[in-house]
This record gives sequence, C-alpha cells and structure tokens, in this order.
Amino acid sequence: MIVVAGATGSLGSRIVEGLRERRENVRALVRPTSNHSALQQAGVPVIYGDLTQPATLERALAGARVVITTATTSKKNDDTIENVDVAGNQNLIEAARKAGVEHFVFISTVGATPDHPVPLFRAKGLAEQALRDSGMAWTILQPNIFMDVWFGALIEAPLFTGRPVTLVGESQRRHSFVAERDVAAFAITAIRMPAARNRTILIGGPEALTWRDVVAAYSRASGLEIPIERVAPGEPIPGLPEPVVALAAALETYDSPIPMERTAAEFGVELTGVDDFAQMRLNPELQA
Repeated sequence: MIVVAGATGSLGSRIVEGLRERRENVRALVRPTSNHSALQQAGVPVIYGDLTQPATLERALAGARVVITTATTSKKNDDTIENVDVAGNQNLIEAARKAGVEHFVFISTVGATPDHPVPLFRAKGLAEQALRDSGMAWTILQPNIFMDVWFGALIEAPLFTGRPVTLVGESQRRHSFVAERDVAAFAITAIRMPAARNRTILIGGPEALTWRDVVAAYSRASGLEIPIERVAPGEPIPGLPEPVVALAAALETYDSPIPMERTAAEFGVELTGVDDFAQMRLNPELQA
C-alpha cells in the first residue's frame, strides 16, 4: 500500500491521481477536519491522521509499504513551519520507520539545508536529514520554482483581470521553472525505480527562463500583447502579499538553471515547456 500525505493539495492530488491511473493500491492521509470531499468523490480511500499528532500516524501508516509526502504548512488551523514542516515531518518519518515502511519519498525544495536562513528551507533541510538518518530507503525530490504557483500569481492573475504584468527589476535572472505534473511524475516513477533509492534528485523544467521569457510565452498562447510594468526589488506588486513580493525580489538575486536532459531521460519524464504550459493554463481542455 502507498500512503500519500498532503493529498488534498495540488501536487499531492496529482500524485494520487497518477498512482490510481497505474492501478497502485493508494490511500490518502488527510486530517479529519480537512476538505477531502474531492478525494472521496473520486473514490480514493482515505485514512485520517495529523502530522502534528504523532499518535494518529501510527494507526494511519499500518500496513504501508511506501509513503510519499508533499505535506507543508498551510494557512489554515494553527499550522506553523515549526509544528508542521519541522516537527510534523519528523513525526511522519518516525511513524513510517516504526510501521516498517520500505521506501519514503519526500518532496523538498531546491536549496534546502538544515542551516538555511529561510525558515521553510531550513525545515525542509531538517526533514531531509531526519529521513537520511531513519534507516528506511528514501528518495528526496528537490523541485525548483513551480510554474503552477508562480506563473499563476505573477502572470495569470493580472492577465485575467486586464492589468499589466508587474516584474521586478530588469528580470534577467534565469530559473528552471517546473510544472507540478512533472514533479508528480518523478515521485510516481521513483517508487518503482531501484536507482531512485537513497538519492536526492534535483528537478527543473526543460530550460532556464527569465520572467520576460515567461511573459512572451503567455503572449504567444493568448495572442495578446501583454503590457509589463516594473518595480524595484522590495517595492509592492499589485495583488500580491508582502511575503510573495519578497520572494519575487529574491528570485532576481540569483540564477537556478538545472540541467535535466539526463535525469528526465532516466526517469522517462517528458518535461513540460513554458509554451505548452501557457497553452494548457489558458485552454484547460488541453490539460487532459
């Protein structure tokens, strides 16, 4: 049995769907108070557990062979980085070890380290360390910046409301933006791939792009000339909360290209390019 934690989230639900398409025996680990009606309507077996309550996890993981987790702090309940991403992930790892889980797949992030100055990256790094020390076979996936999240916030939201796209500075930095569906494909493949065990895998898209490249792709997909406004790093961006603005500014302080040709070929994952992604987002019927 494969247990997926974080299954109500966007990435977690993609993983569950992909596992079911492969006819894997999968169950979704969810909080009793979470909105998991979509999983139930899709016929996904649900088991209840809470990463912040270790006693609930032992029962939830009984009989599990594989655990895949995308769980992270949400804005709901009393979640914090400390009680979910630090303590909660370590609770899940320990419960999996006690349950005799054979393989644990952890979705982390590029740059995570136990001493990182950014709290979330530090939390992911601590969880990675705990997993490597657990004695279980493990796979750590470190995806780069998600297209689904960042393109939605910085490009699609203003495009759909008739506002200009606001970019930080000259937008010359290049990043290997990655689609959620590709990260899900790596996670699903990893559970049946011996070479993925006890390995940390960086995941990016097929090419490193600037934000100007991304806007150009959406312009091609929409057939519209998308107006661009610019702000200095740290200045407000219309419609975005301050933490997102700070991260957008941070993205203009470094490049994050990830060569993916060999990794994608090894895992048999066809990476989603920016033009295909923009087409799918503007034409949802293409996503099937």
